[in-house]
Amino acid sequence: MATFPALCELTPLIGTWRLVVWGGSFLPDPEERVDVGLVRFEWIEGGALLAMRQGGDDDAPPAARMISGRDQDDDHYTVLYSDARNVSRVYTMSFAAGTWRMWRDNASFAQRFEASFSDDGSRISGHWAKAPGGSAWEHDFHVEYSRIS
Repeated sequence: MATFPALCELTPLIGTWRLVVWGGSFLPDPEERVDVGLVRFEWIEGGALLAMRQGGDDDAPPAARMISGRDQDDDHYTVLYSDARNVSRVYTMSFAAGTWRMWRDNASFAQRFEASFSDDGSRISGHWAKAPGGSAWEHDFHVEYSRIS
């Protein structure tokens, strides 16, 4: 459990999950569900921050990392993201009542993520949307996390 009260509501994420994506134009067959691999969420720095590690330690695609934290007087989290494509982004995140949201309103590439937990906490289902270059919002891809441990 997080030792920092400002992060305690993120506890349902802790553990190992299998990530599947589909419905993305970047996929060879957008209708096919693609097993991306394992994603681990764990407390770091004595529970002061939440780390997400997607993929192996070799940093090959689709390896990605996120660090999440929060100002104790703020309602939202800040997420630092990077991946094997040398992409780095900063998101704002909320997490409440079984709904997980992340967003960035950057003029060059805006994004939104929204997902919901199953009643038993074993699945997280959601989707990403994007607005490249200030264009209208459009679907990006679907995600489903299934709890392994």
